[in-house]
Amino acid sequence: MVVKTSTFTILDDPRPEDTSLPAFTVSTTRGFLPRQNPIVTLPSEFSALENILQSLPIKTASGEPGLLSQNKLGDTVDSSFPDLTTEIDKYKDNQVMLLALYRDYSFLASAYLLEPCHHELLRTNESYGLGRDVLPAQIARPIAKVAELTGFKPFMEYAGSYALANYRLLDPSKSLEYDNLALIRAFEHGLDRTSSEAGFVLVHVDMVRHSGELVRGIMKALKGIEQDDRVMHEDGLTVTLEALRGVNKTMDKMWNKSKPMSYTHFRTFIFGITSQSMFPNGVTYQGVSDTPLSFRGESGANDSMIPTMDNFLQIPMPDTPLTRILEDFRQYRPGNHREFLAWVEQRSRELCTREYAMKTGPSALLFLRLLDGVREFRYRHWTFTREYILKRTKHKTATGGSPIVKWLPNQLAAVLALEKQIIDHLESMDWQDEYIGETRELVERQTISLEKEVEKFCEERGDA
Repeated sequence: MVVKTSTFTILDDPRPEDTSLPAFTVSTTRGFLPRQNPIVTLPSEFSALENILQSLPIKTASGEPGLLSQNKLGDTVDSSFPDLTTEIDKYKDNQVMLLALYRDYSFLASAYLLEPCHHELLRTNESYGLGRDVLPAQIARPIAKVAELTGFKPFMEYAGSYALANYRLLDPSKSLEYDNLALIRAFEHGLDRTSSEAGFVLVHVDMVRHSGELVRGIMKALKGIEQDDRVMHEDGLTVTLEALRGVNKTMDKMWNKSKPMSYTHFRTFIFGITSQSMFPNGVTYQGVSDTPLSFRGESGANDSMIPTMDNFLQIPMPDTPLTRILEDFRQYRPGNHREFLAWVEQRSRELCTREYAMKTGPSALLFLRLLDGVREFRYRHWTFTREYILKRTKHKTATGGSPIVKWLPNQLAAVLALEKQIIDHLESMDWQDEYIGETRELVERQTISLEKEVEKFCEERGDA
């Protein structure tokens, strides 16, 4: 069964047994999660890949030091890891298996390229030094092949690898909730599900668990506008708001599940190539390209929930180089996610979603609450960046290659500015609600504090 609105098709039943559909296909049940839970163990043809990934973490599942801890991963790959590219042909029509292979080869690629940076950081506590600038053919060729077959970049991505394709259920008979989740792959101590790396990834999975309702609410609200059905429209906004509240509530778990002082220990391995000092000349993929390649790193900015809200709420972003980075991030999402976000942007523009909501007090107030939910999410993200990164490292770029201080405030400031406009509109309608005044006070206070914080960190860090 499918849900259709205008020209975009969204799954109602995610069809978990169908291995021919892309693993990431937007649905009203699983939202932006893969249609089925990820494959945990690779088939026997890939035993060499399975074995090296189990031996790779700084601390392995057995508690013993792994290859990354001993600075032995690079030598192991170079001396004995085989090229299994031809084995991939057996699964070229199985998108679920290809996703697992993409996840695992991208883990190996990132660990191989960034291993020297991990040890340089341990030595200096301030510099990442240089990563390896050649990815050997036994990794480069298979990751390029699975990337081509799945539509991902041949480098670690948020959805297809590090986060949304990297969880398993402790008890398959139980639901997809935090206490029933563990990692499949990890760089540091993440195979210990109480570790900060596990917490960092699994909180993201737990947040995206709410995305099915987010999608369902947006689709219902759009349909309400199409049919000029105010009740349906407001019901859709309400469903979306409840989902967004669930996302924000789950996000708060990060403080307890992943400690700020631990983040930099595993963060090294999720950096990209683009705009990073560790890869001044890019990376040569042996057997794939004679010209060095460059890709952005793993980043929560590649998640699809808040960008979907941006498009649905028609939040105008400033015309800045920082916004162009935001646009570049669109390439680093599953293909169906990219199509859905583009469709929501276009359909919201055609239906004038913001203008339609402003016509009555109840829908305008719901719109403001949704917008404030996006602000709340982005402000939390900023506070995480401040506490987990800015206070602990002087490195000027985030893992995705964006300027670490100014990039998130670029988007947050846009949300705050639009909130002010909506509040002014509600007050011009003489719409009386205590929430409006409280929100105005919060938005004005946060606008001032954000400007001061950005100025302070730029001055302290010497960032332009």
